Amino acid sequence: MTSTVTSPAVDTAIDTAIDTAIDTVDAPDEDVRADDDWSVWEDTRHSAATGPERLEVTAPATGRVLARIAAADVADLDAAVAAARTAQRSWARRTYDQRAAVLRRAAQLLEEQPERVVRWLVPESGSGQGKAAFEVSMLVGELNECAALASAPYGELLRSTRPRLSLARRVPLGVVGVISPFNFPAILSLRSVAPALAVGNAVVLKPDPRTPVSGGLALAELLADAGLPEGLLHVLPGGAEVGQALVAHPDVPCISFTGSTAAGRAIAAAAAPLLKKVHLELGGNNALLVLPDADVQAAASAAAWGSFLHQGQICMTAGRHVVHASIAEEFTAALAEKARNLPVGDPADPANALGPIIDDRQLARVHDIVTAAVAHGATLVAGGEFGGLFYRPTVLAGVSADNPAFRQEIFGPVAPVTTYETLDEAVALINDSEYGLSVGILTGDAFAAFELAARIESGMVHINDQTVDDEATIPFGGTKASGSGGHFGGTRANLESFCETQWVTVQSQIERYPF
Repeated sequence: MTSTVTSPAVDTAIDTAIDTAIDTVDAPDEDVRADDDWSVWEDTRHSAATGPERLEVTAPATGRVLARIAAADVADLDAAVAAARTAQRSWARRTYDQRAAVLRRAAQLLEEQPERVVRWLVPESGSGQGKAAFEVSMLVGELNECAALASAPYGELLRSTRPRLSLARRVPLGVVGVISPFNFPAILSLRSVAPALAVGNAVVLKPDPRTPVSGGLALAELLADAGLPEGLLHVLPGGAEVGQALVAHPDVPCISFTGSTAAGRAIAAAAAPLLKKVHLELGGNNALLVLPDADVQAAASAAAWGSFLHQGQICMTAGRHVVHASIAEEFTAALAEKARNLPVGDPADPANALGPIIDDRQLARVHDIVTAAVAHGATLVAGGEFGGLFYRPTVLAGVSADNPAFRQEIFGPVAPVTTYETLDEAVALINDSEYGLSVGILTGDAFAAFELAARIESGMVHINDQTVDDEATIPFGGTKASGSGGHFGGTRANLESFCETQWVTVQSQIERYPF
């Protein structure tokens, strides 16, 4: 079954181009909803929601109902924050090794039983099984790194002109609010939850309502099984009103948010009058720069991974391929060949490399940008078709700097190719974006690329790799409209993000003053 999305930009030229593209993927049968098997997730211990309203969780690949769980409301939030404040005080008084032991045990449990999270990532977020396994490996790394964070040096001795001990130390904030997205729901929740817990905070977590299990409930279950005391992690599956109340809550001094730039700006504006700490990891329209001396076949492989992994639904996805004119035709042909041969379908089948777009609204947005790009002069080389929520990997050639596919973050499996002649032109193209998250440079001269990186306006630059990368040991973050810098990962960034600095002085006798 072929689906199309109407767009004002669609015209005869686009229809002709799409007709010549590869065959569309068959959509799933319409009647696949399994209402008689909705209670796959039955454990209510790990949700802070208590109200009668139900949140229905469905698999985007099949429409199957995975669970109906209680939807949180503002009253649930208030109760969760109050309980978290109480539990946090005793948690912060525990020794660092007691906190670390919980995180180490959680890592061990997940290594032994990766299916605890994989079995939810695949149907709930539409993750291919390779992507899901990779995400779980990131969870294990994050848990182990944050177990080490608990024992990291957390202060420094300061010089003083007076005869006293002067020091600065990191102390926990209290209750940390975390709002996480659907695309990498588990790791984008845990990378704030784990360090916050490690240094003595409690956490209130609002996962995306489309992925409340893999983005919240399954993690809470894992940590509870690892020995996390009750009251320290509260999961609130709910809508935007719960997130807004979390940002505005007077007893939540820190908000850690991963999501769209528009939502991040709204959160920053709402939190500013309350003087909260706000950590924002937002969107990106990331560039992959291919220099003329690059190995074209290797570059096409890196480009395919960077643009098509998880259907392009990653903030770090390679959304702009800036390729030297001398190799652009060869590169585009190689990339299109890879796109045509990637199997797309239900990620429950391990043979499928790519799964579905998360929902109809996002699929419509992806297709509208593709059709508008062709209307604006781009050539559709591969893809541009879909069945159900399965969008074929798409390659666009001849994309100008004012093309919608160049200007906008697509968040779909689309690789727009733009050419350049000089290095100065390439740098200008890359920096000509409101975003500044991740850039890849592919070349035969890595040291020249290292010098070039200083001219790139981006929070991350990867030489001879594509744009999608993250490790628990690095301070992840972007510049410009991509976020507020490197707040996620690494000892220093985690301590700065989830602690306050307290100055303490000590002297042996009470200081004497003239009055």
